Amino acid sequence: MQNSKSSLAALTLGAIGVVYGDIGTSVLYAVKEVFGSGHVEFTPANVYGVLSIFFWTLTVIVSIKYVLLVLRADNNGEGGLIAMLALASQAVRDKPRLRKVLLAVGIFGTSLFYGDGVITPAISVLSAVEGLKVVSPHLEEYVIPLTLFVLLALFMVQKRGTGGIGRFFGPLTLVWFVTISVLGVSHILTHPEILLAINPLHALRFMFHNPGTTFIILGAVVLCVTGAEALYADLGHFGKKPIRLAWFSVVMPALTLNYFGQGALLLARPEAVKNPFFMMAPEWATLPLVVLATIATVIASQALITGAFSVTKQAVQLGYLPRLTVQHTSVRDTGQIYLPAVNWCLFVAIVIAVVMFRSSSNLASAYGIAVTLDMLITTTLTFFVIRYGWKYPLALCVLATGWFFLVDITFFASNLLKLVDGGWFPLLIGGMVFTLMMTWKRGREILNEKLRTDAIDLKSFLESVFAAPPLRVPGTAVFLTAEPGTVPNAMLHNLKHNKVLHEHNLFVTVRNHEVPWVGLEKRAEIESLGHDCWQVMLHYGFKNDPDVPRALEHVRTRGCDLDPMTTSYFLSRDVVVPTIGSGMAQWREKLFAQMHHNAGAAAEFLNLPSNSVVELGSKVEI
Repeated sequence: MQNSKSSLAALTLGAIGVVYGDIGTSVLYAVKEVFGSGHVEFTPANVYGVLSIFFWTLTVIVSIKYVLLVLRADNNGEGGLIAMLALASQAVRDKPRLRKVLLAVGIFGTSLFYGDGVITPAISVLSAVEGLKVVSPHLEEYVIPLTLFVLLALFMVQKRGTGGIGRFFGPLTLVWFVTISVLGVSHILTHPEILLAINPLHALRFMFHNPGTTFIILGAVVLCVTGAEALYADLGHFGKKPIRLAWFSVVMPALTLNYFGQGALLLARPEAVKNPFFMMAPEWATLPLVVLATIATVIASQALITGAFSVTKQAVQLGYLPRLTVQHTSVRDTGQIYLPAVNWCLFVAIVIAVVMFRSSSNLASAYGIAVTLDMLITTTLTFFVIRYGWKYPLALCVLATGWFFLVDITFFASNLLKLVDGGWFPLLIGGMVFTLMMTWKRGREILNEKLRTDAIDLKSFLESVFAAPPLRVPGTAVFLTAEPGTVPNAMLHNLKHNKVLHEHNLFVTVRNHEVPWVGLEKRAEIESLGHDCWQVMLHYGFKNDPDVPRALEHVRTRGCDLDPMTTSYFLSRDVVVPTIGSGMAQWREKLFAQMHHNAGAAAEFLNLPSNSVVELGSKVEI
């Protein structure tokens, strides 16, 4: 019992650091953007109304939608948009047209994650460093250079992994939440009546008297829930109970106290609107607060960068992106990975965002569209999961998700007003990633269809080969093939050029499934083809790490004895040649061919021993 309590405490502390870092730093800019927009007149009634909207936005979207409802939709204990997409696609697998639409919608939502992944570190770190302007106006010229330096340092340490410093994320973020709570309480004590803003009547009264203004400011109010998707995405790391406990015991109270404290400050000093968060602190504490805020935003950014690595790996496993170099940064924790290409592409995009927008207020104009669209997609996929996967009555499903759908679409519509001012930026990034993903998926389908058309049936081919068998040499040949039951090009080339056949031959196909994990007991299927030849199917989930040699150890007990020292792995490396005709548009075929050419080595991706791999190439026209 004692161990389970300490484990729960440790997981809850970890969730505070990783899950809530992003939403925890929204206090830096959310109130400033609402009241600094010039749309809301400074009156006590309006301050109460806006704070009430903040509180009930946190309650409805985070507490009820994500913490209580969406966290229930776990895929074998895993969460996130890709896990939800897998659940939804499985739920409607008997409806192929609907499934195809949901897959496209889900992949678009995943693509938008990268747009969010660019804006979040940029606005978070920039808003923290902007506290220097409160310390001294003369420090303003150092804000952009210092922001870029902090971001560069953050991305440079990624290759070392976060195992060493990760254990400090929870305690440091807890210090952050305690600090913002104390700041809030210190101002609430001067205007305790501000706590009356919890009453939803203040929000309803404000919305009734100012419908147009309410719609406009929702684009800034949504900043208080950015990072809510992380609740669901990190489900597999921490579990439901620690995430819920962290939210209701620490994060929600701290955010509420700080927002209400900022409201009390604005009632007393309306001029504090230029940066209400940092102006809550006494003058002597401003600089230490800037340092603490920068640390908190770095931790928030780290969680998002790690999420980008994880999402990219899952997209590769599901066949929506080409193989990328994946480096494991921890011997004990296989989930700690580093993708150099993703790391530096994110960094370049973030630098462009900081240099282009130059302030957190300008970046706030770009923030929100991708987030609210992702929330809308999550709500939509949740409906199909609970309706077709969990078989709940239609009326209950509409009731459960319909209200959230209306809330999400209202926030999204409000954020569309920011499209010209910067909202196009994350949408552009998301659109580019979506184009890459769908082009790769479609290109692989066309390539596989072409290979199937030209393929030779494996069983009949082996019968003809063994009618007059070539020279058999000692050892085992493992032929990797995308299509089971067909002759791999590598085998044809080996027979043509070397005119030999190994003593044992395995024809191995790796299959990735729309589930997070496939257990070792279900890893390998083996079928004997005679003449010491076997057809092997290896199964992986989108969070498993493919390891072909290790998986083949499981076939030893099924009649196929492999010796790693005498095993060679044969791969076909196809060169894609775009041609005019059916398939995709010419530019997409050229894009696919380039992606295929630059894809990471299959041997490395499948964890094959480098000194035992033979690659044989061929050209394929699509």
